[in-house]
Amino acid sequence: MKNKEHTRQVRDTVVKKFKAGFGYNNICQALNIPRSTVQAIILKWKEFQTTANLPRPGRPSKLSAHTRRRLIRDAAKRPMITLDELQRSTAEVGDCVHRTTISHILHKSGLYGRVARRKPFLKDIHKRCCLKFATSHLGDTPNMWKKVLWSDETKIELFGNNAKRYVWRKSNTAHHPEHTIPTVKHVGGSIMVWACFSSAGTGKMVKIDGKMDGAKYRTILEENLMKSAKDLRLGRRFVFQQDNDPKHKAKSTMEWFKNKHIQVLEWLSQSPDLNPIENLWKELKTAVHKCSPSNLTELELFCKEEWENISVSRCAKLIDIPQATYSCNRSKRWRYKVLT
Repeated sequence: MKNKEHTRQVRDTVVKKFKAGFGYNNICQALNIPRSTVQAIILKWKEFQTTANLPRPGRPSKLSAHTRRRLIRDAAKRPMITLDELQRSTAEVGDCVHRTTISHILHKSGLYGRVARRKPFLKDIHKRCCLKFATSHLGDTPNMWKKVLWSDETKIELFGNNAKRYVWRKSNTAHHPEHTIPTVKHVGGSIMVWACFSSAGTGKMVKIDGKMDGAKYRTILEENLMKSAKDLRLGRRFVFQQDNDPKHKAKSTMEWFKNKHIQVLEWLSQSPDLNPIENLWKELKTAVHKCSPSNLTELELFCKEEWENISVSRCAKLIDIPQATYSCNRSKRWRYKVLT
């Protein structure tokens, strides 16, 4: 057991004798206390100029240093382990503590509970293809990417904007109508649109009626692709970008591109964040829902108006940094796993 601490009078006597020139051995023999105690009292006096008891951190931790290291190690190796599992593992070794105690230990080591980000599932073949795509485009110039016409389809819902909105309100007024965002159970309807853009601005936007298939996709391209490239002054040698949707990669669709002498950019699977048009989709949906459309007709009208209102400078900014550089940086995170 821990011995009782020495009185303030004994501690003052130790310091007094030390000031008088006595050595550690002489002091411990005169007062019949351990030499280590004499040394600790004098070191404390040298640092704080007092022999009084200083404020202490409080109750000692119920967990040993070994158990704390084990908790931190388990959480670092298995990031999705729960507090209940960590609590049971500590109970197995005889240390029963509350979950909040475990949380405090993890927080002190810099580990905090956060919602896991969702990202596309990437197989080894996807990583190798991404690395190959990045290295093959390292030598591309910015002018090359200005010749690319980016395209995609998206669904826009009538009451589907999930973006956070902040309001100024007082306490207990959270449910007042002016402080809430109205929602409906079945979203209220939606429309599918196809659109394209380049660094020179936005191209055509088309509402997709019914189910999209290969024939309907080729009709959209026939009526809007070449006209968009002409309006944006991309010239005859522009490059068209599309994802790997089956209707995009259908044999008849690829034959159509070949007959029209349109070069199609080879695209990666499982890379939804690589297309810069995704940035415009988010801005478009936010702008449209600020207009508060009341029906699908107004929704389509506002979509086309806001799409045309997107500035050329905004489009150019998305393409100014070469996409090859972006994709290369994106691939470097997987380089180690790919090569090993």
